[in-house]
Amino acid sequence: MKKQTFLISTILSLGLLNASQTFLDPTTQAQGQTQQPTQALQDQPIQSEESIQPTQKPISQTPPAIKEEISLQEMSKKDLIEIVNDYRKSDFQQVETKIQNLLSNPSFWYSILKYQDTQYGYYEDIDYLFVVNKKAPSLNLYQIKNGQLDKIGKSDAIVGSGKGDKKLSGDLTTPIGVYVLKNKLTKLDQYYGPMAFVTSYPNAYDQSLKRTGYGIWIHGMPLDGNRDEKNTKGCIAIENDEISKYDKLIKYHNTLLMTYDGVYEAPSKEELATILAQLHQWKDFWEKGEFEPYFAFYSKDFKKPNGMDYKAYKQYKQNVFSKNEVKQIHISKFNITPYPNEEGKNIFRVTFNQDYSAFDGKKLSYKSNDKKEIYLVVENGKIAILLEE
Repeated sequence: MKKQTFLISTILSLGLLNASQTFLDPTTQAQGQTQQPTQALQDQPIQSEESIQPTQKPISQTPPAIKEEISLQEMSKKDLIEIVNDYRKSDFQQVETKIQNLLSNPSFWYSILKYQDTQYGYYEDIDYLFVVNKKAPSLNLYQIKNGQLDKIGKSDAIVGSGKGDKKLSGDLTTPIGVYVLKNKLTKLDQYYGPMAFVTSYPNAYDQSLKRTGYGIWIHGMPLDGNRDEKNTKGCIAIENDEISKYDKLIKYHNTLLMTYDGVYEAPSKEELATILAQLHQWKDFWEKGEFEPYFAFYSKDFKKPNGMDYKAYKQYKQNVFSKNEVKQIHISKFNITPYPNEEGKNIFRVTFNQDYSAFDGKKLSYKSNDKKEIYLVVENGKIAILLEE
């Protein structure tokens, strides 16, 4: 029964049981509601005379990694009939195989992404996004809903005086990257205003690079009215009425912070489709116990936050695979964020829920249900995992 419930929920999550859903047939959306993909965010700087605008990566007419764009309306008719017939025959293995084949197909994901606003990534489990341009400097707040971005806040900001990315404790630099909001603090020293959001700096990627420091917040201005300081020690400061307003708008535990320095390059839909499809392929090889194709998704530059490198991690995973356990792995609730960085690498931060069970014969030997965090690069139509936590 548990297996049947999982398969039904998977079909529903794909939308294949409801051809009237807007992403199955965008042409049937209510007039005025269809939103074409945005090519670039018209995000003007606030405190700079120089025009600084995020740019969109060019998308070729026929993306090389996506051989044929799929009409989800046509796909749903064909696949729905096959999947439901297999389900009626209690052929759950065939149902699962056909669903997994869809999820591993970049054309499937590309068709879904086509009508979504993906200038700042793809989100299934995040509701709000703070975007900070250090060069302006400015802070924008977006609400994410049904694949679309709605700018609900725009603020002047003060950031650290240090240039580039934060590397060391005390370097007075605001980090560049992607961070979660871990906590909300009140009743602070008057210097920080009425409240502060605590970020996750240093995140797992920062730790893998041995970057140090702590206490990077989004906070208010001094309550005593002193505005003499033109920079923070690395935090992001905005006016008190604005941070109080944002506190009422967001749920901090479901909000991300992205910071960049002057130039932001939005991801292409092809890249996002590639990530979604290839992570499902990675999961399938893992579940089947096929080590070589599974580990081919890892970069030679792979490193764990604790310092474990590619060679050591490969040996560790080989030992795990050698147990020949039967595995059941379900991944869901994907969030994919482009990761700004000084190195010019095409990095993405990806999180998802992972439900993992391993069996020794019929006996459950290990079970976990965790949020996975992965950092990867996309090069020449392939993903390469840099870090996994």
